[in-house]
Amino acid sequence: MTEIKEVAKYLPLSETTCYTMICLVEEPLHGYALMQKVNEISQGTISLGAGTLYTIFSTLEKEGMIEMVSETDRRKTYSLTLRGRQVLALQIKRLEIMAENARRIKGLLGE
Repeated sequence: MTEIKEVAKYLPLSETTCYTMICLVEEPLHGYALMQKVNEISQGTISLGAGTLYTIFSTLEKEGMIEMVSETDRRKTYSLTLRGRQVLALQIKRLEIMAENARRIKGLLGE
């Protein structure tokens, strides 16, 4: 595995970037399909616009976390790379720690 410091420099991921990467774990997707999937798995809490998504794609591709795997009729399909998977795994660990702390104090908030 790539050194943790090498991939940790990308953390924390923004919520939209994290969801984008999560969607690419199971299968390569093109932009429109990814926007729909993000909306679905976030239970409607995230609605990616095309401009935001393509900025994310550009950054992730430049950093070697995703790669274009096909292009058909101007529709580019992207896949998560090994580096992207490593960064996402570290982000998930961070979120698990945060969720654990949130569950611990939830009762104190009167929820």
